This record gives sequence, C-alpha cells and structure tokens, in this order.
Amino acid sequence: MSDWILYVILAGGVAFAVSSWWGVRRLKARHIRSAVREDAHKPGAGDQKVAVILNPVKNNAAEARQAIIDACELAGWDAPTFFETTVDDPGYGQSRQALAHGADVVLACGGDGTVRVVAECLAHKNVAMGLIPLGTGNLLARNVDLDVTNMEDCIQTALFGHQRFIDTATMNIANSITGEASAHTFLVIAGMGLDAEVVGDTKEDLKKTVGWLAYTEAGVRHLPGRRKRVTITMDDQPEQARKIRSVLFANCGLIPGGIDFIPQAMVDDGMLDIVVMSPRSAFGWLLMYTKVLFKHNRNLPMMSFYRSGKVTISSQEPMATQLDGDPSGEATEVTVRVQPGSLLVRVPKAKIA
Repeated sequence: MSDWILYVILAGGVAFAVSSWWGVRRLKARHIRSAVREDAHKPGAGDQKVAVILNPVKNNAAEARQAIIDACELAGWDAPTFFETTVDDPGYGQSRQALAHGADVVLACGGDGTVRVVAECLAHKNVAMGLIPLGTGNLLARNVDLDVTNMEDCIQTALFGHQRFIDTATMNIANSITGEASAHTFLVIAGMGLDAEVVGDTKEDLKKTVGWLAYTEAGVRHLPGRRKRVTITMDDQPEQARKIRSVLFANCGLIPGGIDFIPQAMVDDGMLDIVVMSPRSAFGWLLMYTKVLFKHNRNLPMMSFYRSGKVTISSQEPMATQLDGDPSGEATEVTVRVQPGSLLVRVPKAKIA
C-alpha cells in the first residue's frame, strides 16, 4: 500500500475520532433516535421460543452462539434454534424457517447484510427482531442505541429488552440496459452514485484491518469524477432535473464514528430523508463534510435535503446502488418507498436525558 493512502487513512481516522467525540456528546444530549409514534414497551411475560439467524463466518460467531445458548438456559427457556446463512442464501430461507418454527423473537446475528435480509422477511409479521451486531458498520444497532462493542449487552437486549415498531424502506432497482430488476428492503441508508461506488470498491482486506475507516481510502479514490444528469420525482411533486454525484435515502442517519449524518431522520416518523449531493470539486466535498461534522444549519447549494414518502431517480446511464452498505448493482432507475411501522425491534429501555 502506498504511503499516501496510509496518510489519508490516518487523517481520516483522526477526523472521525474528533467527529465521534463531538457527535456522540451532542447526540446523547439531544435524543437517542427519539420515538415519534410510541415509546418502547416490554414484550409479554413468559417463555420465548428463540430462533437465531447466524452468519457463521463473522468474527465472534462461535462466541455469540454459546452466549445466546447460555442466556436462554439461565432464563429457563428452551434451547434456541440456529439457522446458519450460506453463500447461496444470506438469510431468506433461514428466516422463513424461523417463522415456520413459530419463533417469538428472531435474532439477526451477523453484519448489516444479515440484519437487512432478516428484517425484509420479518417486516409486517409482528415477530420481534433482536440484533447481535458482528459486522463492520452495524448501522441499525447504532441507530437504536445498542452498544455495538458489548455483545453481552446486545444479547440481553435482544432476549429480554423492550421493543418498538420502526419503519423500513424498499428500493426497487431497474436497469434498462441489462433488463435486470429487483426489490429489496433497507433499514438505515441506501444510495445511488458515489457512495455506492465507494461501498463496492472498498477493499475487504483493509476493512478487516481498520474496520469502517477502510471506506475512507476508497472514498478518496472515487472523489474525482463527473456529475451525472438525473431526474428526481418525490411523492406527487413535479419532476426535477439535476446533475448529481450521489443521492442518499435515509430511514435514519447515525453512521460509524458517532456522526449524526442526518440529525432530523427518525427511524419511526414514516418519512424518508433524502440528500442530493452535487459538488463540482474537492472544495465542495470539504464544505459538505464540515457541515455534517459540525451540524451547521447554513444551506449549501451542492447539498440539498428533502423529505418524502416515495422518491424515484432516473438516469440515462447506469449508476451504482447500495443498501445499508452492501452493493446492490447498477440501475438506470430506482424507486424508494418508506414502509411505516413495519418492523418490531428489540431495543434498550429508553434513557432519560
């Protein structure tokens, strides 16, 4: 690895460390993804039938398995049933098996991809999902105020914590060049453009070494580039034409490093928060980063914020897409819709500021 990439990663680490300290202090002082519709509540008393969708290749997977077994045994419950993900099936079939098994709570034990797939299967099913974060980003876990560094606490919350309904979102992805089309659920942030290019080009070996800071290296490599012409339609509003580098669709907005990227995005407000980014130069990116880091209220012409229940982005040339940090192919059109209150999630008891 060249020296300049190491310097970039180091600089990025320092910047993110500062932003983490600043962001976490302010976030705790203001809200913990405050419930808009209802407060978290305790599930019904009594034994629970526990199913676990486990990604066995994740670090600490074996440790998590044993800790879940021990917790259920200590509670006097039946042993949990484990369904392991595979390369061919990241959790869809396993989640359907868990539901057929009659699970009262399904634990998503893996990274953001495992959580997203399990959530897609549990949405609208009124069966609680518990989060055992074993990934790099652990995005939803951060947004429901779990301590992603404390596996034991996460297991206790997943089995014995409170629960609340949150929104999910669905992205329909179509590529008119290849004829491919698909639809998937996401929970935190999906995107089209630069952010998806970065996600798809982040080096796996670097991610294993430095964690989420690996995205910094890929981001620097992808900053140079041209804006692309798209049309944007939100709800029933008139279509608008824009030149953009990236569009983000946020269900909630807390990302690694303690950065509250979109402070107004609440996980149960029934709305999407949409960020359209169109910088022309590195200076534009710097201005946007400064705005996010220090939460400036001043509007920037290259960074526009919108709120909508549905948004469609169309482009003549294919653009990369991503769902909660996982590449999801190229698209010439995406349609994103919020699904209000569609997922029941185990969360810590609400804290009083």
